[in-house]
Amino acid sequence: MVQDGTVAERIRSASANLTRAEQQLANTIFENYPVSGLGSITALAEASGVSTPTIVRMAKKLGFRGFPQLQSKLRSEVEETISSPIAKHNRWNQGAPDTHLLNSFADAVMDNMRQTLSNLNLDDFDGTCRLLAKQSTHIFIAGGRITSTLAEYMFNHMQIIRKNVTLIPSGASKWPHYVLDMEKDDVLILFDIRRYENDLLKLAELALAKNVKIILLTDQWGSPIAKHADHRLSCRIEVPSAWDSTAVMLVVVETLIAKIQASTWPTTAGRMQDLESLFDKTGLFRKFT
Repeated sequence: MVQDGTVAERIRSASANLTRAEQQLANTIFENYPVSGLGSITALAEASGVSTPTIVRMAKKLGFRGFPQLQSKLRSEVEETISSPIAKHNRWNQGAPDTHLLNSFADAVMDNMRQTLSNLNLDDFDGTCRLLAKQSTHIFIAGGRITSTLAEYMFNHMQIIRKNVTLIPSGASKWPHYVLDMEKDDVLILFDIRRYENDLLKLAELALAKNVKIILLTDQWGSPIAKHADHRLSCRIEVPSAWDSTAVMLVVVETLIAKIQASTWPTTAGRMQDLESLFDKTGLFRKFT
């Protein structure tokens, strides 16, 4: 059990030990997480079709004293997901250690890595790799205001590994042109971390209407896109800064690239050789002779 994790992380960690009724309750909570669990215990019981004692039992199974404590945790998660950079800076600054920022920042990133790896769903990771290695599908990649750099980084590598990879630029006005070309079983990779962008959610909904498979890379709380995602990879992002850190998300992206590259190596190696030949003809890289 992930005792210091989010409610969602605790549920996923305990999923193998949940009863059928508790799994039904979990599904209801995930429908509009974390808001789904903020009403009364009676309302949650009615919405999920379970008894109130079932809710209490699952709360205790997740490591809470009862439903009020679970709900309190959900409320704090809502506050965290909508925190502005100024609020995050003030929260970190209040308890800032005396050690150099390089040390405290590195400690936070390493802790993020440990917690991410302990909670990352390996089935989602492997399923993502299988989808992205499938040569017959078209892959579309998009990110938000901050995460667009990760989307571009992943695109640059995937474009070398295989054909039919498209980077969707920022700006909702440009997206209809790309959605127009999406077909059933194509794949849309989305990067979305708090404060969760409405445009990315709309893009996911448009793609879903065309039966496109969605892969989401998000934070520990989870973008609203999660309810549409075929695979979700959650990464810890909190560091002593006004800004969130995408360092762990970058590691996950690079690991995805490494596994896809390995599984498609005969094809990838040929593409790499052709690309190197083109680099030589353009004189892009310096040669020492």
